[in-house]
Amino acid sequence: MPRKTQRSTRGRIVSAAWKLFYEQGYEETTVEDIIDLSGTSKGTFYHYFEGKDALLGSLSVLFDEKYEELIPTIAPDMNALDVLAYLNRELFSMIESAIPLELLARLLSTQLTTRGEKHLMDRNRVYFRLLRETVARGQERGEIRTDMTVNEIIKGYALLERALMYDWCLCGGAYNLIRYSEGMMGMFLQNYKK
Repeated sequence: MPRKTQRSTRGRIVSAAWKLFYEQGYEETTVEDIIDLSGTSKGTFYHYFEGKDALLGSLSVLFDEKYEELIPTIAPDMNALDVLAYLNRELFSMIESAIPLELLARLLSTQLTTRGEKHLMDRNRVYFRLLRETVARGQERGEIRTDMTVNEIIKGYALLERALMYDWCLCGGAYNLIRYSEGMMGMFLQNYKK
């Protein structure tokens, strides 16, 4: 099977699963529901995933799909720090509106275990590629300080995003994630301004 077809099939399964998780809840969603909505077969499902629990780690795929949607909306002359704030706002908007809190908490908790893949930390994700390009462009244009490496800046940015998601989950979603993160991210990004 060609690589693009494999990504497309896997993506259909992931999208169907998260749509169902949001609409029906994780516990109420069955593998059969996911297979039906994705238009795949049981064999295809199990080719990509060991079971429903394995889909928890696929949330990073959903995040990356969001970033791919956002790339064409970024004006080429937009300040790099504004791009970073925009990406954060749009991701957190998606989280608040389409990702159940308990599923986000489950994903984050799986990333704390010593076993298994650390999906959120995968440096090959669209997320990290987009951050690298944005920060490097910002440094080239004189918008972002150059006494730190691109990777150091990205690490700090990603750390803050994860911290905000963890805190929001720990607080049971008791506050507006977007509004709170805008304030925190704004203060944080000022430290990287040249």
